[in-house]
Amino acid sequence: MRAAVLHETGQEKLEVHDGVELPATGPGQVRVRMRAASLCHSDLSAMSGVLPQPAPFVPGHEGAGEITEVGADVEGLAVGDHVVVCWMPPCGACPSCRRGQGNLCLAGFATMGTPNYRHDGADIFGFSGTGTFAEECVVASGCAVKLPDDVPFEIGALIGCGVTTGVGAAVHTARLEPGSSVVVFGCGGVGIAAIQGARVAGAAQIVAVDPVASRRAWALRFGATEAVAPDALAEAQQRLTGGEGFDYAFEVVGRSATVRAAYDATRRGGALVVVGAGAMDDNAQFNMFELFFNEKRILPSLYGGADVLRGYRTVIDLWRAGRLDLAGMITHHVRLESVNDAIEQMRTGEALRTVIDL
Repeated sequence: MRAAVLHETGQEKLEVHDGVELPATGPGQVRVRMRAASLCHSDLSAMSGVLPQPAPFVPGHEGAGEITEVGADVEGLAVGDHVVVCWMPPCGACPSCRRGQGNLCLAGFATMGTPNYRHDGADIFGFSGTGTFAEECVVASGCAVKLPDDVPFEIGALIGCGVTTGVGAAVHTARLEPGSSVVVFGCGGVGIAAIQGARVAGAAQIVAVDPVASRRAWALRFGATEAVAPDALAEAQQRLTGGEGFDYAFEVVGRSATVRAAYDATRRGGALVVVGAGAMDDNAQFNMFELFFNEKRILPSLYGGADVLRGYRTVIDLWRAGRLDLAGMITHHVRLESVNDAIEQMRTGEALRTVIDL
């Protein structure tokens, strides 16, 4: 079996190896023949060390495939089922799950310290307990969520994280009200999904902010009413809101500087939705008076702010209704041996979402 491996944190390129081995499919696990994986910026953050992940590891946490083997004690899944790989599966029994907040369940993190693969006698982890940049994977059954047969594998891969996260931030976390004004900082794949979510929820004004011209063009294509470089935001804010600020600001970059900028662009009484995954040592600062006086809500959004099954279902229903353009978000396709091309396309802003055809 082939898989793409990062041997040391900080390396910029992956190595594609033949002869990678999988563990036996144990109780409560399934074996999945991957059909499509997509590259998310969180994969790059894990490679660089911004997000914690033991190395060596197989990146990738967005993927879809077909079950080829089912372990003992697995219910509701069978050989031949199409599935989305879920990197943070809810256990269904912890306090978060019982409150209907399965996206906050920590059970999935328990598998992050268990190797998913072996190569040349060495253990290899899978990113966030999965690792979809491989032809096959063995995962806990909760990590395999049934994908309806009418949903292509490449669309299922996007649903696995980025689209569910961005759309859910607008629909589930913000509960955006129709007619609202919105500003979105960061127009990569998750930012574009947030823009689509804001459009679906009925936002009247959606201003996209990104320093990369190609990403601003994508933002307009997917529903932004205006797209500006960061240095042009102040003029747009003055013109559109009279300087008051936007009802909702979405930070989809994962940096303290953009969190601060998004907070400043939010009107008093509005909401800042923090979607970007950042580093543990990057601290955003607010003074106590402004937090009290401005009454701006700060709403972190993890995995779309809803139980994963609800999040996936929301996206699939909206896609079926023609209200989300997911196929249009896939700008490039590569084979596994060209995975480093996909990484470079994301780093430079050339690609919105690249699908690895497996």
